[in-house]
Amino acid sequence: MVDLPDGLARFNGASPEDALATAMSCAAVPRWARDVAAGRPYPDVAAALERARGSAVPFTDDEVGAALARHPRIGQRPTTVGRDAEHSRREQAGVGVDPESARRLEEGNRRYEDRFGHVFLIRAAGRDAAEILAALEERLGNDPATERRVAAEQLREIAVLRLEGELS
Repeated sequence: MVDLPDGLARFNGASPEDALATAMSCAAVPRWARDVAAGRPYPDVAAALERARGSAVPFTDDEVGAALARHPRIGQRPTTVGRDAEHSRREQAGVGVDPESARRLEEGNRRYEDRFGHVFLIRAAGRDAAEILAALEERLGNDPATERRVAAEQLREIAVLRLEGELS
């Protein structure tokens, strides 16, 4: 018999409510979270992540909008508590924002929100401030429909990465 990682074993054995809460902490998209939780038990982390990726295609505009409303601005710490806030803190911890980059991120966030009406969302994990600023500048040139698709792709990446962290 194969030993499951502790996180996956907990997720597989959790109550439906707790499994749903775990998935919701990865992406505040109820339909997606219900589908991921309903797929239990998973034989391994890869199977859970495959289900998560498949369930996230496509996230609807309404789902993306609701999830974006819970995300802090890039470069700012979450003001909420809970597992989704912990995920955001961890993801942004490695960004290493110096004062000039922080100023540019704040200015870019403001321009982005004025243009698109929602926070700039990017998978921060594994990216430094320069990469994030470059992506922000590039995405400011997108039309609204293109940017909504890009934001949905970033949300999928974040959701799957967070779920992997929960389960591994």
